[in-house]
Amino acid sequence: MISLSPVQSLLACCLVLAIGRVLTSRIGVLGRYSIPDPIVGGLLFAIGAYALSTWGGHAISLETSIKPTLLLLFFGCIGLTANLKLLAKGGPRLIAFLLALVPFLVLQNLVGLGMAWLLDMHPLMGLLGGTITLVGGHGTGAAYASRFADVNNIQDVMALAMTAATMGLVLGGVVGGPVAEWLMRRHKLAGSLDRQAEAGHAAPDLGEAQPPSSAASFITSMTAPFICLVAGGYLATLVEGAPVSLPNFLWCLATGVLIRNGGERLGLKLDDRATEIIGTIALSLFLAMTMMALDLSSVARLAGPLALILAVQMLFCALYSALVVFRLLKRDYEAAIMSAAFCGFSLGATATAIANMQALTRRHGPAPQSFIVVPVTGAFLVDILNVIVLTSLISLPFVGGI
Repeated sequence: MISLSPVQSLLACCLVLAIGRVLTSRIGVLGRYSIPDPIVGGLLFAIGAYALSTWGGHAISLETSIKPTLLLLFFGCIGLTANLKLLAKGGPRLIAFLLALVPFLVLQNLVGLGMAWLLDMHPLMGLLGGTITLVGGHGTGAAYASRFADVNNIQDVMALAMTAATMGLVLGGVVGGPVAEWLMRRHKLAGSLDRQAEAGHAAPDLGEAQPPSSAASFITSMTAPFICLVAGGYLATLVEGAPVSLPNFLWCLATGVLIRNGGERLGLKLDDRATEIIGTIALSLFLAMTMMALDLSSVARLAGPLALILAVQMLFCALYSALVVFRLLKRDYEAAIMSAAFCGFSLGATATAIANMQALTRRHGPAPQSFIVVPVTGAFLVDILNVIVLTSLISLPFVGGI
């Protein structure tokens, strides 16, 4: 066993991100379909770790306890750059996004149930290959897996749930970019950077963010996300026993929105460039660590029916995003970006959705409404809707009563 210390794990993570960036910039198909750097580099690391463990007899253990903090910092930064004036303009898109989401949650579970029936599996396994793990992620997957193991006596259900949730992160990061790129080509859509390039002007690379104006400005902007983290954690503790449980990162995001939009009236002005740098670093490290810790031996062991269910879900998600989500969201550039995000959080997580949008906007240009509508939907509303749909389906006698 090769155990990496926290510093060594962060170093490995940074190297993985650097390698991922090099590969996406030099391998045409990766850049053309806007595959996020952490997905590329992290998956390559996971493959190398699997080979070393299988043929070299040395497993690699990473120190990843910082992952939850990185995710909270990222959502704090999202809130700190959120302009509510833009959200007001994007209100119709938020409603349209929800109108697309509600039937999708039902249909994704029906796809899972149908695949479970075709493969002669327990119906609850179809839900595990549905919104429990793909929309709900690891936390929701672990909660339902424990219940299924105790009440329904399903064997190895926890390992299956964790594998499905992890593979969902990979699939969400892989399919989102190609869906958006196909939509933009088909409908001749262009972002601001594309239009600048067509006009013959040099377009800045959004992936290389301009540095903040001063060290003092950067320190102030770095302090704000930690305030969001501390305040968000405190607020989450206060409402821990409430009837409706809200995720911690939603409180961090809300605190950031309050600081950004309320602070301006008090004379507080943060450097958005510095905040974006901090948020991008936090998200990249989080996703890279998640991918690096992917246990491919478990994936290989549990492959087969689960892999087939996930493959069908990926195809269904891509088609739904392109044919339904994009059409409901006005068929413009922002709609294409949100379609990629929809793939991200309907197969993986909100962090994957944001990574998809970052990869696309770095290449094509900003999509400000997307970066407000998607986090609000993916971090909050989707969890409530998912619980309602799952509770209704599990209560059916032919699903949970077997």
